[in-house]
Amino acid sequence: MEDVKILLVGNPNAGKSTLFNALTHGHARVGNWHGVTVGALEGKAKIGGKRVTVCDLPGIYSVEGTSMEELYARDYVRAHAGDHVLFVSECATLARALPLFAALCKGRKAALVLTKRRAFERAGGKIDADELARRLKIDVIDADKGNRALRKQIEAFLAAPKTYAGKGDLADIFTPPKIGLSKADRLLLNGWFSLPLFFVLLFAAFFLTFARCGPGDFLKGLVERFFCEFLSGKAEGVSSPVLRSFLCDGILSGLGGVLCFLPQIALLYTFLIVLEESGLFSRLAVLCDGICSKIGLSGRAVFSLLLGFGCTAAAVASTRSLDDKRVQRRTILCLPYIACSAKLPVFLTLSASFFPNPFLSVVLLYALGVGIGAGVSVFLKRDTPPFVLELAPLQIPRPLFVAKTLLFQLKQFIIKVTTVVLAFFLFSWLLSSFDFSFRLVAQEESMLAKICSVFSFVFAPAGMNDWRIAYCAFSGLIAKENIAGALAMFYETFPYSPQSAFAFSVFVLTCSPCVAAIAATGKEVGVKRALLYALMQTGSALLACYFTYFALTGGAFVLLVPVLLALILILIRGKKGEKLHRNRKSKSQRLHR
Repeated sequence: MEDVKILLVGNPNAGKSTLFNALTHGHARVGNWHGVTVGALEGKAKIGGKRVTVCDLPGIYSVEGTSMEELYARDYVRAHAGDHVLFVSECATLARALPLFAALCKGRKAALVLTKRRAFERAGGKIDADELARRLKIDVIDADKGNRALRKQIEAFLAAPKTYAGKGDLADIFTPPKIGLSKADRLLLNGWFSLPLFFVLLFAAFFLTFARCGPGDFLKGLVERFFCEFLSGKAEGVSSPVLRSFLCDGILSGLGGVLCFLPQIALLYTFLIVLEESGLFSRLAVLCDGICSKIGLSGRAVFSLLLGFGCTAAAVASTRSLDDKRVQRRTILCLPYIACSAKLPVFLTLSASFFPNPFLSVVLLYALGVGIGAGVSVFLKRDTPPFVLELAPLQIPRPLFVAKTLLFQLKQFIIKVTTVVLAFFLFSWLLSSFDFSFRLVAQEESMLAKICSVFSFVFAPAGMNDWRIAYCAFSGLIAKENIAGALAMFYETFPYSPQSAFAFSVFVLTCSPCVAAIAATGKEVGVKRALLYALMQTGSALLACYFTYFALTGGAFVLLVPVLLALILILIRGKKGEKLHRNRKSKSQRLHR
């Protein structure tokens, strides 16, 4: 059986990742916005008796492009000169894509894949694919005919691949639709309408997810009862004390403490997926560019920041699509303060201690994280980066796509909880249940208590002189889900004051992200810099925890002085950055916006 490698190349948001998933039955991230794919992703397929390696590359507009993703895609294509190329193009942008096709594919075995033909024709466009194939003297594949027809067309291409010799006269092959913003686009690009609409949608998503007696809270209660009443009740009947402790304290308390929040995580993910798939994501980026430029970011950074609500590691990887390396670093430094889905169980576990309404407490913590991230970016601001973005098409989210994407995200979360997190719970149970002679003992006499007792002082300034709290915090540096599970393992309810609970929530919000996110940061900015970021974030998180507790217990006026000094320092640094770009002889101009 012959081995073949196919490179998927084309403009951003052309449908390369969708084609990759269709051929390989893979789960490459698909989104209706620019910069979804940020590196070469390979998958295996069997097409027409051939073993095929399909490689999904980042989007590229021009071989002269300077963005990181464009340079990566161009260099990868040139380094694999002997491989087949499937150049993927939307029908609506074919005129713009053909010069890039000619530059990348001349002299290579290549085919052109047309996507989104139905939407193109509904808008009034026309295209003659057969005549296009005749003039280009290559295969032209219609991706809208269904997966079976798509595979047959690619099978025919692989059986007798044609080499592209050079572009012919293509002026009369297709008729583009009318150019211009639709009424819906004009409305959604109006900040007075769209920004309030986004905040209403965001409020509705949070309310449905976290409000007491809402869908998220109701489903969470069902899962809790399943673990606490049904499974734990069965386990309590086990006669062996070791096995009973293993089941109740080692598995059920930890897993139940995390998996009970799965419905609320699902609702939050659904909101993000619908936002991406509808095309509102890119319009939000355009609207937020003015605000982002004030804090040293660009509108394109909004994609990564919103992804941060789902997974920090994925959000860090997505920053590779940012054109400016300095903006990428600032965005990466902001992302740990955007509360990811793994922090959600911790916030909801602790919120009962300092807020009777979990909806208000979670909104407060999420808003606090966004505010801290913005403050970090303002502090690091040096200049205002340029902003160029192609609007994704507006569309009604496809229910099947939303469901498949949501199920995949939830499956990844469950796999993580039932493997890495469960292994940590079992390790914690072993150390907290046995002494060094491996006798079943109380927690205070366990190996874990003896080992971690030296770290009891870490959270003592926040009113928690307890090795268990220190261990919970340490576990979060591995995976944030560990914190909620460890708290459920050690305590039935959080035993400290509301001020301590909120201070510990601030620590979880602002500390270093998980190991996976640190590894993703290392790939983007280097391992040394990633470790330095993690150490700085964890150290500053401890200080934030202490200051929060001190302020809530009566030290607010004392804290006012360092806060004012910090604000003055941020303003001074912001003014210095502005002077670098100001024309002293005339008023400054915003050349890029």
